[in-house]
Amino acid sequence: MVALEQLRQEQEHQRTAAGARWREGGLIFTTRVGTPLDPSDIARRFTGLLDQAGIRRIRFHDLSHTCATLLLEQGVQLVTIKELLDHANIGITAQVYAHVRLRLQHDASTNSPTSSRTATIPTTRP
Repeated sequence: MVALEQLRQEQEHQRTAAGARWREGGLIFTTRVGTPLDPSDIARRFTGLLDQAGIRRIRFHDLSHTCATLLLEQGVQLVTIKELLDHANIGITAQVYAHVRLRLQHDASTNSPTSSRTATIPTTRP
């Protein structure tokens, strides 16, 4: 919430500086004059931040996959992840993240005290 409040304050300063050029649209993330951000600009800035941090380049969209994978690993229910990703139905989420779920099931079975340690996992994605 602190970050959003800081963003709101920054946007107020931008609104004042833009004067009549400001375009009110009720958006949270905007350009300096209130217009929607251009996706290519977001991607370019994201790539610059990755380079600056010395992190390998990934697409901005890959962040949603990283988030979903981390949430699954933390035990968050698939239906919750479906809602966060705004998938049309849970089948899409289940299919896209089947490899993560299989790995987690495998890990659980091999780490279980009652495990026979004979579980196998497919080596290819569906």
